[in-house]
Amino acid sequence: MTYFVYFIISKVKKKTISYVGYTNNLERRLKLHNTNKGAKFTKGKKWKLAYYKTFKSKKEAMKQEYILKKNFKLRNQLKAII
Repeated sequence: MTYFVYFIISKVKKKTISYVGYTNNLERRLKLHNTNKGAKFTKGKKWKLAYYKTFKSKKEAMKQEYILKKNFKLRNQLKAII
């Protein structure tokens, strides 16, 4: 099965916020975030997919998600590009 680590962004007032997650169905997960059925933090905002990477195992995806979640410097660089 294929897993994805994804990075989504949203504009709130004049600030760009981000969220990192993993899933095995990227399209469905993004739809859940945008219909207020995703993670609590993502509710009430319009999200756009900014980055994703595929992995062959859930374990690999979870490791990469953890690294990206904790790396605020990289997340801010990605937000600046977009």
